[in-house]
Amino acid sequence: MVEIREVPESDIDRALELAYLVFHDRPEKEGRERHHELLRPCLRIGAYDGDALVGFMAAHDFRLSVPGADLPCPGLTFVCVAPTHRRRGVLTALMGDLLRRAGAAGSPVAALWASEAAIYGRFGYGSATQGATIEIDSTRPLALRIEADRRPLRLVAPEEAVAVVGPYHEAARAVRAGRPTRSERRWTEEWLIEQDEEDEELSPPRIIVLGEPGQPIAGYVLYRTKPEESTGGVRVPGLVRVDELEADTPGAAAALWECVASLDLTGRVTAWGRPADDPLLHFAADRDQVRVTAVFPALWLRLVDVAAALTGRSWAAPVELVLELTDVRLPANAGRFLLKAGPQGAAYEPAAAGRTPDLTLDVRELAACYLGGTRAVELAAAGLLVEHTAGAAAALDAGLRTALLPHTADEF
Repeated sequence: MVEIREVPESDIDRALELAYLVFHDRPEKEGRERHHELLRPCLRIGAYDGDALVGFMAAHDFRLSVPGADLPCPGLTFVCVAPTHRRRGVLTALMGDLLRRAGAAGSPVAALWASEAAIYGRFGYGSATQGATIEIDSTRPLALRIEADRRPLRLVAPEEAVAVVGPYHEAARAVRAGRPTRSERRWTEEWLIEQDEEDEELSPPRIIVLGEPGQPIAGYVLYRTKPEESTGGVRVPGLVRVDELEADTPGAAAALWECVASLDLTGRVTAWGRPADDPLLHFAADRDQVRVTAVFPALWLRLVDVAAALTGRSWAAPVELVLELTDVRLPANAGRFLLKAGPQGAAYEPAAAGRTPDLTLDVRELAACYLGGTRAVELAAAGLLVEHTAGAAAALDAGLRTALLPHTADEF
């Protein structure tokens, strides 16, 4: 019989061995040590068959930016089940334990990045943000429709970057929903690690900031480069891989994009995980030069306590709807509820007897809509929620709307 219990620090290496087995990975000593340190402060839950560890998941102690607030949010990672114990309810048991713990700790939401998107919907997770991969042909100057900010640009050493750009990033979290907190450890061990874990040919991280010396910065870009190479006799221009770019204004963003697109000995820029409404896509003068090559689900969100989640965020417009919600994993969320919300606040309570629902939906669909990145009207058109009252889905969308689409590039 499989037992679910916390994984002690002494079993972290066993948990990593299981994860490497499941994900077909074999990192070098430095990578193993980094993963060990990453898991040490996490909540760690294991499935034990006797003395054997056959399932594992960990959760970072994050806070997540949501419209108008910052909520506690465990960030799931290293979710794995031994190949000998698949389809035996191990993942279901692990996930149930995690969700119970999150609810008991007062976390209204939980989040993860899905390595296999088909798995997590059945546990109530919805795809709440999207990421876009953008490519720039930088063999010629980047053509812009706006004037770039001409304040000075300067390089920041990686060892100084957390102090310089960390506070800026933390402030920027409030501007877009869907962004988890980033500890100094995550900065140094994930974003600023000298050798990229997935591509050893990339340079160490480079950080350029915009702004007058001695003044608060107006933006920054974090990037790595790869020299020109030849494959089968075909020349492949040098690469600039933008890992993160934040800016106060469109002009500041233009200055940073212009900078990375003009680096010597390079001819292409790629940026993975950009927001789908990135201003670059509008102020670039030539969309043949700046192209979106992929759009993908990014952050998956689970509403652990629906009432606390809905009343814990801000609302853009008045909403009064009766929601009939299903949740097979957390039955306390299921039922018929009256949502009354608006710019002054929100209430979410059981609907009075006899009230008919305006919308019927599963907690997965509500999670997808929660940050404002998925529209309820699109889910209704796809048959994933039922609109009993004409205009109810549009009314929910109006209340959930945000000025900017939710977004994060913090894969965990």
